Amino acid sequence: MAAVDGVIGSESFVTKSDRNFSDGSKNIDNNKNYCDECNNSDNSVDLNMNKTHKMSDVQEFYNGKNILITGATGFLGKILVDKLLRCCPGVENIYILIRQKRGKDIYTRIEEMFEDPVFDRLKEEVPKFRHKIVAIPGDCGAAGLGLTITDRQTIIEKVHVIFHSAATVKFDEHLKIALIINVQAPLYLLQMAKDMKGLKAFMHISTLYSNAHLTRIEEKFYPCEMDCEKLQQVIDKLTDEEIKEMLPTILCKRPNTYTFSKALAEKELRQNAGNVPLAIIRPAIVSSTAKEPIKCWVDNMYGPIGITVATVTGMLRTTECDASVTAEIVPVDIVVNCLMVAAYDVHKEYTNGNTLSEPPIFNYVSSVENRITWGEFMHLALGDVDKHPFSDAVWYMYLTLTKSAFLNYVYRFFLHLLPAATVDGLAICIGKKPKMLKKYRKIHKFTSILKHFSTTEIKICNRRTRELWDKTSDLDKQIFPFSMSDVDWKDYFYDYLPGIRRYLCKESDDTIPQAKIKWERLYYLHQIVRIGFIVFVIYALWSIFTRIF
Repeated sequence: MAAVDGVIGSESFVTKSDRNFSDGSKNIDNNKNYCDECNNSDNSVDLNMNKTHKMSDVQEFYNGKNILITGATGFLGKILVDKLLRCCPGVENIYILIRQKRGKDIYTRIEEMFEDPVFDRLKEEVPKFRHKIVAIPGDCGAAGLGLTITDRQTIIEKVHVIFHSAATVKFDEHLKIALIINVQAPLYLLQMAKDMKGLKAFMHISTLYSNAHLTRIEEKFYPCEMDCEKLQQVIDKLTDEEIKEMLPTILCKRPNTYTFSKALAEKELRQNAGNVPLAIIRPAIVSSTAKEPIKCWVDNMYGPIGITVATVTGMLRTTECDASVTAEIVPVDIVVNCLMVAAYDVHKEYTNGNTLSEPPIFNYVSSVENRITWGEFMHLALGDVDKHPFSDAVWYMYLTLTKSAFLNYVYRFFLHLLPAATVDGLAICIGKKPKMLKKYRKIHKFTSILKHFSTTEIKICNRRTRELWDKTSDLDKQIFPFSMSDVDWKDYFYDYLPGIRRYLCKESDDTIPQAKIKWERLYYLHQIVRIGFIVFVIYALWSIFTRIF
């Protein structure tokens, strides 16, 4: 069995294949606590779904409620829709704000959404769920969310709980677009919420990295120097080139437009919340499902998923990354469980007469209770690639992690650009269109955007989130488990690659035997090239030595 052998040095973490590798999973320090003052005792729970007919506190909260979800067709949104329909049978209706896309009307998009394998379990357990789905035409990138007067009034009169998940998650999104979708849309939704007499909770999904420029992040609001209205007035008068020149000043030390727009949204929501039962949840890097409704389901190429795919297909061979830095990975289904329980808790806090000076914030991370580093992530995530090779692999897997930007540029030249230029040169000679250098420009842009999150250690406090777990009933802990201390990383990553292969790359398990044959050939070709390169270097050094001496 071939897998990944991790060698950690003072400067780099090199992932290389070992044909005689047997189970070499490293011991992960899951007990390291990055928030000393938040140190609570561990809670062990039974993760199996409760089979009794007794309704839990959280289920009772959603009983008879109408839910509005923005971003329901997105990664987290699909899991939220599934969980609400499967585990909260008393939910009245789920209103889904959805826009036309690529010439498809909203009803076609809804139909396509429910064709995803992630809803197979829902169809089996709750076959008559479709009457609870109400599609509302809208667009978070349009003025007033693109709602008609009638639909707006329906939402105001009917909705009890809002989950605002819609966002542009493109890190280098144009500032104008990021402001419209990530700031103005939630503000408009907040204005609607103020007119909702029956509103119980408004959950805004932000990101832990809205303050990624800090070395410590607590569950509180942080200053954002920009004012949304004034900034909008300024950039409306600027050209794209002028905005690009001003961007470093506008971002206020934040690494990109995504984190900046999320921070600005938090600030504006806080200032305009009024009496709305608003809360903000900040998940870290949301990854494949841990257990529900199917294990290791994923449908996007963002963040570590994109890095994984690029690595196992042989395209990515070097990236700037500190192997000892925390990888704040959180499974999407567990994030959704926390989100749903937090909505119930927010409702209780507001209805019990508790005075809240500002909307509560829930940091949802793994490092406090179940830390894993980027080195360990690579070791576990890529360890079984020989069992589940990808059919479109172009080379055998070889990944180098280095903290040095200079070394990374050197590795890029020899491991990426030089082979890509050779392949493109051969393509031109035989009359084909060169593609490799173009692909590597995209890969290098992608990894450059992510390097801040893989080279910077941030200490996190998640006191409120852990207190929420402590006061959650035993029954709700079984139905909505969200303690990261219960995640077994080795078990999670066992199905990580198969999940990416099946659900993201749409490769059937039937293609594995043929993919293994190709993978075997790529391995021997990889070894031949390595040996050839070593012989060339020795020959060159010997030639230089003999000429000098």
